[in-house]
Amino acid sequence: MSRTALVTGATSGIGLEVARLLAAKGYRVLGTSRNPDTVAADRRIPGVEYLALDLADRDSVARCAEAAGAVDIVVNNAGESQSGPLEELPAEAVDRLFQTNVFGAVQLTQRLLPGMRARGYGRVVMVGSMLASFPLAYRGSYVAAKAALKGFASAARQELSPFGVWVSTVEPGSIATGIGERRTSYVADGSVYRRDFDTMIERLDANERSGIPPRRVAEVIVSAIEADKPREFYAVGSNAPVVFLLKRLLPVEFVSTAIARRHGLTR
Repeated sequence: MSRTALVTGATSGIGLEVARLLAAKGYRVLGTSRNPDTVAADRRIPGVEYLALDLADRDSVARCAEAAGAVDIVVNNAGESQSGPLEELPAEAVDRLFQTNVFGAVQLTQRLLPGMRARGYGRVVMVGSMLASFPLAYRGSYVAAKAALKGFASAARQELSPFGVWVSTVEPGSIATGIGERRTSYVADGSVYRRDFDTMIERLDANERSGIPPRRVAEVIVSAIEADKPREFYAVGSNAPVVFLLKRLLPVEFVSTAIARRHGLTR
């Protein structure tokens, strides 16, 4: 039976690789972009249909769901990366981040769920971040958004699994996608946080440049999609098995201090 997959943010990074892998496996793939007409030729995957989607615009979310029609699989990958000290984050920036990274994904999924439930089959994958499990200074808004997305996913999984619809979260660690170049930052030039903020960003960017390729994450996502009973949670990159084991064994304060020091910060 042919399945239809909707992959958000399918023109770069993880989304691009997920769309490519699914298309190669024979899925009908719908990929999203804010403006499909401007997607470069080298970013277009043969056989993939492109739909317009701006997650920051609720009307755009509704139009995308309507245009997609019956969807069996949704990979909520698109989002914004944001940094800044809590004290200096503009309210409108935080609002936009949560609409884009959390509410938009939830609203899109809500519109697709009735069809999945009626057909007795569905796969929903939320692409999170290991920062949701290992918070980092000056990344609070992004950490909170990814944690919220995981919360929605874990609760919805319990609701939907009796209908054959499985919801999973995939948390990548450091991935070489170039997302650091597109990250929005909010910190004043004369901020008391400036020195530590710049140190953290320098270490963060270095970690991302040396991270695993997005295809590795895409392979995990596709394996979750194709599992008879997908797991609730997957983590990949940044030595995930080891660090999650240490998180279970060590006091939370120890883990937080280790993360801060790894990014050039002292506590």
